[in-house]
Order: sequence, then C-alpha cells, then structure tokens
Amino acid sequence: MLAIFHKAFAHPPEELNSPASYKGSKKPKVPEETLKYFLAHHPPNTCSMSFGHAAVLAYVRPDQPFSRNQRLFCGIDDIYCIFLGSLNNLSLLIKQYGLSKNTDEAMLVIEAYKTLRDRGPYPADQVVKELDGSFAFVVYDSKVGSVFAALGSDGGVKLYWGLAADGSVVISDDLEVIKEGCAKSFAPFPTGCMFHSEGGLMSFEHPMNKLKAMPRVDSEGAMCGANFKVDKFSRVNSIPRVGSQSNWMEWDQH
Repeated sequence: MLAIFHKAFAHPPEELNSPASYKGSKKPKVPEETLKYFLAHHPPNTCSMSFGHAAVLAYVRPDQPFSRNQRLFCGIDDIYCIFLGSLNNLSLLIKQYGLSKNTDEAMLVIEAYKTLRDRGPYPADQVVKELDGSFAFVVYDSKVGSVFAALGSDGGVKLYWGLAADGSVVISDDLEVIKEGCAKSFAPFPTGCMFHSEGGLMSFEHPMNKLKAMPRVDSEGAMCGANFKVDKFSRVNSIPRVGSQSNWMEWDQH
C-alpha cells in the first residue's frame, strides 16, 4: 500500500526530516515519482486514486484475499481506508457498531472513524485499542481533508513513513518504496501508535505518556528520520476526544 498526503493537510512530524537526504546521491522524490515507482514495483495488480494535490492512495490487490495478511481498500461517504492484516474480534465489533455481517476490516475502520468524527465524545485511543489483531490502516477523509493512521502493537504488520521532496508525508508497508521516495527522511511507524493530521502522533496503548523522538543512524553513519518511542517518565494532561466533525482535533481533559 501507498498513501501520500500534502504537508498542508497531513502536518507530519518535523523529526522525520533528515538533512542527510539532500547530501547523498539519492535524494527524496516528488510524490508523482514515488507513485510511478510504486506502480512499476507492483505490476500488474495495482490501482490508485488521486485527490488533486491533497492526497494519493495506491493499493496492491491481494493474491490470496482471505489470508491473515490481507490487504483491503474501500470508500464510504467520501472516506477511504487501506487496511493491512486482520482483526481477531471483527465479528464482535460488527455487532457493537450494528453493521452488516459482510462488513470487512476496512469498512469497520471507516465506521469507527465516523463515530469518532461525528458521534463522540469517545477517546480516540480507546476506540483503536478495541481493535484486536495484527493490523495497520490509513484513513483519508476527503470531505475535511484529514488523515488518520494507526499500527497495531504486536508487530505483525510493518508500516513506514517519511517525507517526500516537497514535504508531503509518505506512508507505505513497502520499505523499498519508502527508501526510494524519501531517501534518508523516513522511519518505521511506531507500533501501538496512531496519527491524526491535526492531533499529531500519540500512543493508543499509553495515551497519558508523551512520545519522544530518538535519532536514527543508518549503516553509513548518516542521521535518518527519528524513531518515536513512549517516554515512560513524561506525562500529558490530555488525550484527544471527539464530539463532532469540527472538534475531532480538539484535546479535552482526560
């Protein structure tokens, strides 16, 4: 999977940017070049959607659609989701949200996102924590131009993110695509964490602890985009809650 979001909409962490990206022979690419590389790297089972200059979503159709390492893509009410992995408690969550038995993980995540956006106030970390399994997902709400991504805590699915040449945030499970598009300005997406374009990056496992950026050094000794880890000694006084579309980004008191 590949998701690219313009920096004006995604607001990626500054720590992802590495000065080393512009000193070597391989420099970050613009989003169009990264998309072309991804499509060429995964022929012929790929499809992509472009949302003007705001976003691009690309998806590789699975060879085995019912495997535990499934890849899903869907769109509902102008909200789009790419989902990797599987949920052990999908049936339970389908009942909880009152959805059809044919609902898959990507559809469920969209419904969970809509609940956060429209019907709160629920803590976002609590909603994501209810997802039991190995998973990663990226949601793009094209109506409001917001991005929501998360990675499960068990390490069963890998996800990476970085910065393109124009500062856009690039998210993919393909490490080679990330390296090609972002050069040194990339890092693994932290497990047990979620990212919202306005609320930023936080741990849904430890929502009351801040995340700190740890500098990364590659095999050549060059500084790369930072790793993000939970700071066990640093606390926050609030977590994101949602009451409506307009206040999804607000931080209410816990």
